[in-house]
Amino acid sequence: MTVAAESAASAASLVQSVDWLAIAPPTLTAAVALIVLLADLFVPEHRKPLLGGITIAGLVAALISLVPLLHGDRSTFCLTTDAAVCSYTADHFALVIQLLVLGGALLTALLSLHDTRKLPVGEYWFLLLSSAAGAALLPAARDLATLVVALEVASLPAFALVGMRRGDRLSSEAALKFFLSSVTATAVMLLGVSFVYVTTGSLHLTRVAAELNQVPGQFETLAKAGVALTLVGFAFKTAAAPFHFWVPDTYVGAPLPIAAYLSVVGKAVGFSGLILVTVVAFPSYGNVWGPLLAVLAALTMTVGNVAALRQSSTRAWSAVRLLAWSSVGQAGYLLVPIAAAAYAGHERIGSTVAYALMYAVVNLGAFAVAALVARTQPLNRVSDYAGLYSRRPLAALAMGFFLLCLAGLPPGIIGLFAKVTVFSTAVDAGLGWLAVVMAVNVVIALYYYLQWTAVLFRTPEEQPEQVAGAGATTHGELVVGRTPAAVTAAIALTAVAGVVLSGAPQLVLRFAGVNLF
Repeated sequence: MTVAAESAASAASLVQSVDWLAIAPPTLTAAVALIVLLADLFVPEHRKPLLGGITIAGLVAALISLVPLLHGDRSTFCLTTDAAVCSYTADHFALVIQLLVLGGALLTALLSLHDTRKLPVGEYWFLLLSSAAGAALLPAARDLATLVVALEVASLPAFALVGMRRGDRLSSEAALKFFLSSVTATAVMLLGVSFVYVTTGSLHLTRVAAELNQVPGQFETLAKAGVALTLVGFAFKTAAAPFHFWVPDTYVGAPLPIAAYLSVVGKAVGFSGLILVTVVAFPSYGNVWGPLLAVLAALTMTVGNVAALRQSSTRAWSAVRLLAWSSVGQAGYLLVPIAAAAYAGHERIGSTVAYALMYAVVNLGAFAVAALVARTQPLNRVSDYAGLYSRRPLAALAMGFFLLCLAGLPPGIIGLFAKVTVFSTAVDAGLGWLAVVMAVNVVIALYYYLQWTAVLFRTPEEQPEQVAGAGATTHGELVVGRTPAAVTAAIALTAVAGVVLSGAPQLVLRFAGVNLF
């Protein structure tokens, strides 16, 4: 072959045909983020609320772009030498997680419409959309480089969102803790990824899995270290104990919609990445990550629920801090099917996805009601919810339903089904001891969930403090008496979704468990 022919062949191998339909969800979200940032430069101050409308419209468009992906798997950015090895795959797993991520971002945007008056509006919407774009990219990533980049694109804007309240000490402290823990997680994860690359010579998940099956003996220890370090990095991202220390202060210091976003979308990002590296890239090392994740699951659910129980015993317990500890406990349940996959096959992962969908709906609903209460009770203590049924009966009923779903009690049938499904995966995988730990933790969690539910219908011991004037502020938030339509819509959407899924729980179970990989 001549030099010219070789050059032509080399140039042809660099040509990639991009499947724009496959990458539409994260691409649309990123494009709208840029539009919002540019529009912020030209839109006058009194027109800034339009940016929130553009954000919501962009997220709705991104959700609609998921519909064509229902008809089959689509891959792009594939190796020209091996079309089966791709960096981006829009399969059923990616579709489910993208639905969760973009839906969570949309509800966060609805909650944020009334909460951005004292914040730099353009930057706020840009950062939220940027984080959502990275979160939507991650579940479709099929090589370690894309996975790490997507994870950081989702995480970096979140640091700024947490610290968005300028001059607020709690917000700055929360952002700093979140930043330091995330940077540490990234450093540990990158070290593990580098070890994996040295031993396998590839970053594509399927090739990594194939190469790990035949690692030479002298590299086996290095490969095991790489697998373990990669998992530890993701454990930080998922707030698994003992890497959960940043969660309570971060949730309390962040704007309330961002706390809701981190509790759902942030967890979805961490867990989807953890699923990809364990089940797709490291299946042959299940004897390494299986026991490690089982121990992390037991430790995480126990630490989260016991801390929430202690929190509920204080005189003025914070609702947001209690939800933060609850989210740590829920993360433990989410880890159980991933650990079980090491012993009983990757089909068990469907239970984690189903549980994540249930948790996303009801936890966002709980934060939506918390945002409603915070408008008249800025301290947002659980005691401030006393008598909520007499003041706002529909909001109280919705909050009670969300808490019962999280507890796994009727009428929150979807929460009960999700917990039973997770419990059965542990039993089927031979992890009886983990099933026992989960059962004990579910009982512990009943106490504080039911205690909070009872408060909603209890007559307050003293008249709640009223905010003087419509312009009173606390921590930079404007407190007014009238319920914003966007908050009402967020509560209604999550409540309706929870009721529908409780009436037909098989919908979410089938949707999450069909052809994950």
